[in-house]
Amino acid sequence: MRILIAAAGSRGDVAPYTGLGNALLRAGHEVALAAPDAFAPLAREAGLEFRGLPARAEGGGAATKRELMRTAAEFVTELGQGFATAMDRGTDLLLLSTTTAPLGWHLAEATGTPAIGAYLVPAAPTGDFPPVVTAARSLGRPGNRTAGRFALRMADRLYTGAVADLRRSLGLPPLTPRAMRRRQEQADWPVLHGFSTALVPRPSDWRPGLEVVGTWWPYVDEARRLTAEVEDFLAAGARPVFIGFGSMAAGQGERLGDIAVRALRRAGLRGILQTGAAGLAADGDDVLTVGDVPHALLFPRVAAVVHHAGAGTSAAGLRAGVPAVPVPVAADQPFWAGRLAALGAAGDPIPFRSLTAETLADALGRVVRQQSYSRAAVTAARLMAAEDGAGAVVKAVERATG
Repeated sequence: MRILIAAAGSRGDVAPYTGLGNALLRAGHEVALAAPDAFAPLAREAGLEFRGLPARAEGGGAATKRELMRTAAEFVTELGQGFATAMDRGTDLLLLSTTTAPLGWHLAEATGTPAIGAYLVPAAPTGDFPPVVTAARSLGRPGNRTAGRFALRMADRLYTGAVADLRRSLGLPPLTPRAMRRRQEQADWPVLHGFSTALVPRPSDWRPGLEVVGTWWPYVDEARRLTAEVEDFLAAGARPVFIGFGSMAAGQGERLGDIAVRALRRAGLRGILQTGAAGLAADGDDVLTVGDVPHALLFPRVAAVVHHAGAGTSAAGLRAGVPAVPVPVAADQPFWAGRLAALGAAGDPIPFRSLTAETLADALGRVVRQQSYSRAAVTAARLMAAEDGAGAVVKAVERATG
């Protein structure tokens, strides 16, 4: 079967699909990943065919909400046309991310191709928690559901122009994003969620067809190892702390590096800093700066992880059974930071704008030296080890295609 996985966004929005795609490949399917061009190497390393999608340009910090919405709508329109170009007429099945699903539904209609949702975040309204990208605190069950429905309406507005253009180019009659979403919900359109029930148990008020199957891990070649430099640093002393902000905080590397080093020394700890988009770097015998290192290889060797609380990094820390100091920056990160704290595997999140060497040192001192945090992380790791997120998708694909 020829499967096309479509994903857009930052590395954390795309990398998990490389592991999922590889699992489908090993199950005997032909798999292509449609994503921004920067992720072509990740796809090809996992053995997947790659098809490029438009990438969202980074906006200026002074943009108003209206300007940000307009820029986002323009990007989504480009994404829709790029998606249509990337889709091969021979595709037998679409796997759609949260971002690409509102566009992929129309391509599925035009071509008669079956589609399944493959989401990295919970998007459907529920009373259990508020929308993951708009609120970090519960509004009560009725309030959470109302906020969730409002968030979907806002997303529909964002896709209005893109959907109109896409349907026109596909020769389809007009249909609003909201009407298409209702059609999918009424049909119990299947959505598999690639995160662990250790972090987010399936809400009891979700409709049929919405399932939480376990985390999809980024592909890592079985032969890959940590570099000699990293191994030497790990062997030279006590377990270090990992500090990294992924694709967040671009251009703030000097400030964050200074905060990290002062915090580590104040807490009496060694550290490994991952450069990331911020350009994080520092010098010293007690600090090592690294580039791209698979979390699956490094995290089991550290004492704690300081990170931006992206979904993938949060899950990787738990999988390794190590506690976290979450420093959420934007979007769904406060949600995941809150879930780690609720599990007891992290202390209270430190908002990115409030981060100082003193607050970070205090938080590190607690999570590294109080064993309750490690015990909670290990408990979650055991639950995650029993899940097979990619295998669940393979089975769902086989059921859907008979």
